[in-house]
Parts: sequence; structure tokens; C-alpha cells
Amino acid sequence: MRVLVQRVSSAAVSVAGEVVGAIRPTGQGLLALVGVTHSDQPDHARRMAEKLWKLRILDDEKSASDVGAPILLVSQFTLYADTAKGRRPSWNAAAPGAVAEPLVATLADTLRTLGATVQTGVFGAHMQVELVNDGPVTVLLEL
Repeated sequence: MRVLVQRVSSAAVSVAGEVVGAIRPTGQGLLALVGVTHSDQPDHARRMAEKLWKLRILDDEKSASDVGAPILLVSQFTLYADTAKGRRPSWNAAAPGAVAEPLVATLADTLRTLGATVQTGVFGAHMQVELVNDGPVTVLLEL
């Protein structure tokens, strides 16, 4: 599982012109783009949720758990693109939707259980993501 995390001052995801998830924190929040691979299991999603929730990338080395920062979670299979050969990426390392969707849901549910305010995109939909990256700060988390 890979999560590309961006510290944001605002973020929103739309499907067909309608906002389906948005965070507009009074301070900072996190946009988390989530990729799932074939070997990922529910335990990976739960561990990733804890790692994301406690990641100290907010001002004054605080984590989302320290300040209650909201998280916008968006599935993104392209995080597993293989661009080693040619000009066309291979998506073979990305898990199919039937495997990935429940794991992304487990990640979101675990974050909520930990106390996070979580908004999400729509799994498998063509989405538009808008964000204001604060810093800029972008970090890749992997398990």
C-alpha cells in the first residue's frame, strides 16, 4: 500500500462536476492519495491509517492526531504505475477494484475509529482533485 500525503490548507474532490468530498480546515489538513497492490491485506490498511494519523508533517511537527486535522482520502491506482520500460505505464502492480476498494474503505474506517474527520472520493470514478498544497509538503508512505 502506498499513500501520497500532501499537507493542505484546503482540498476537494469532484465527480461529474459535483463535490463529493472536501476539507477546509481552519489550519492544516491532509490529502491522502491511496494506491493498493495485490499483496495488501486489511492489516496493512489499519497500520497505514495509524501511520498517516500520527505522521508529524503539520506545523510545529504536529500530526493530524495532535490537532484533529481533517483528511481527504482519494483512491489512486496510478501510484503503482511501472514506467521502467517504454512510454506507456504498466498498471500490473495495482490491485483490481475488487481487492482495492475494501482496503481503501478499511483505511478510511480505521482513521475514523482513531478519531479522524475523513472525507473521501468515489472509488473507481473519474475524479477531479483540487488542492492548495501548504509548504509545499508531499510525503510518500509505504508499508
